[in-house]
Amino acid sequence: MPVPVPRQRAIPAVESGQAQAAAPGGPLKEEAHRSATAGGANAATLTLLLIEDDPAGPPIVPELLDPSGKPIRVRTARNLTEAERLLTDDVHCILLDLALPAPGRATDEDADELAVLRHVLQLAPRHAVLALTASGDAERGAEAVRVGAQDYLFRDELDGRLLSRAIRYAVERKRSDTAERRLAEGKLRAQENRRLERGLLPTPLLEGSSLRFAARYRPGRSRALLGGDFYDAVRTPDGTVHAMIGDVCGHGPDEAALGVELRIAWRALTLAGLCGDELLSTLQQVLEHERADEEIFATLCTVDIAPDGRRAGLCLAGHPSPLMARPGRAPKLLPYDNNGPALGLLPGARWPRTQVELGPEWSLMLYTDGLIEGRIGTDGERLGQDGMVDMIRRQLAEGLRGEDLLRAAVSEVRDLNGGELTDDVAVVLLDRTS
Repeated sequence: MPVPVPRQRAIPAVESGQAQAAAPGGPLKEEAHRSATAGGANAATLTLLLIEDDPAGPPIVPELLDPSGKPIRVRTARNLTEAERLLTDDVHCILLDLALPAPGRATDEDADELAVLRHVLQLAPRHAVLALTASGDAERGAEAVRVGAQDYLFRDELDGRLLSRAIRYAVERKRSDTAERRLAEGKLRAQENRRLERGLLPTPLLEGSSLRFAARYRPGRSRALLGGDFYDAVRTPDGTVHAMIGDVCGHGPDEAALGVELRIAWRALTLAGLCGDELLSTLQQVLEHERADEEIFATLCTVDIAPDGRRAGLCLAGHPSPLMARPGRAPKLLPYDNNGPALGLLPGARWPRTQVELGPEWSLMLYTDGLIEGRIGTDGERLGQDGMVDMIRRQLAEGLRGEDLLRAAVSEVRDLNGGELTDDVAVVLLDRTS
């Protein structure tokens, strides 16, 4: 369609795209200056960008007023190139004439009737768009809405009241759609993160063992499934059951990722036949290579239970000693005199292995410091290992075992703290009955 030579015409609150292009100090610059100096008063004024194929013809947009009686600013563009130049952040809505020729269109026969709309939607994904079509062409208008416009209007039926209402509706609907999309994207990311974290939690490999296994995990991060604590248990072909629990300092996503790496490395090295000092030395090398900061370290407790279930080897790397409970005896902590340094603190460190007699029937509880560092009163006193031992003794006397025992322990620690614990908590329980 040939473009006629523009002629001057009076349109209230309308800015001409040609005038702006020809006069750098014209209306657009003046308006930007007014917006920058007027503050909040101008901020609420709606701005419409009209894209029509004949802006020099009779005006199709009547004088527009917002609900407060202020004029709605109107900018006009005769093509998409000009529209792109005028499409600034203060534009709230685009009124697009669907009769505008699409860029690069060859013939009418092979053209997409809504190509110009699709182009505008790509150009302005954050802006509300109203489609303008011929009277009676409701099918094309409805298709425009399906493609992405907020609404459609008939060119020959425009009046100020109708168009003002349509603009406000389109702007609010776009805001609502954008908010809903962001909410949906946020939920999707959260679901994907939860699926990923759930897949990273361990599944113990204890097939063929008579020992009972239970675990409880509570990350310190809000809305997370995985923290810096980690645990695992496997049975090797000789019948030995290997269990471990560890804690990377901190409880953010980086610490959680490092904890997963250490757990997987521990399982692979254990199944390859390493244990004790040799295993911990290799894990320290893994940590040193994988940590993001040289100050990051990890504590670790490993227990290797003999095939007959009566003896165990214990290695501690800066970690609290496990709790052992046996029938007729008070629960107690296993020896921790040979506690070595945490992984990542001392190059060339050694971790001695302590032999422990378990007996025919026992329960062994491995835990991280999140279980014992919660507050127990207004004076800031912490539960500590002694408080934990007393709590477990009482809960065992009440007949709690396995998952029920761990659930009750973590719940009571949280209640004593007066709310959610800030640190990660992991607890593992192994039981042997005669």
